[in-house]
Amino acid sequence: MDSLDDVDLRLLALLQQDASRTNQDLAAAAHVSPATCLRRVKRLVDEGFIERRVALLSPDRLGGSLTAVVEVTLDRQGAEHLQAFQQRAVADDGVQQCYRVSAGPDFVLIVVVRDMAAYHALVERLFTQDANVRNVKSFFAVERAKFSTAISF
Repeated sequence: MDSLDDVDLRLLALLQQDASRTNQDLAAAAHVSPATCLRRVKRLVDEGFIERRVALLSPDRLGGSLTAVVEVTLDRQGAEHLQAFQQRAVADDGVQQCYRVSAGPDFVLIVVVRDMAAYHALVERLFTQDANVRNVKSFFAVERAKFSTAISF
């Protein structure tokens, strides 16, 4: 963060709120010229501060979804076993987020699927067919009180 100044931080905060702003609108909101804004945002992308720009979809408008927080404990925790499970989890479309954690389970997954049938299919793909998965504990969301992708700095 040493290479970020107040203008960079303002731009990052504004882009986290709405990345679809035009360069003109973003520059005005950040109180910089459009040329400065364009140059700064390009540098933030080039240096990896901005990984990507995406659209956040509304699960309710798309017919709903089932969200689960899933703890996964493996039987064998050697580096190759952890890596093998992680690669499979990351490749699955139903896994929205994958974290290797300590202490406790080996992984925590955030799973978002259409319904319980889709969740059962994911369970079969990722957990049941993997002889190295020792324990799975799933917590199903009944209400989404907060959802944010913003990083505070």
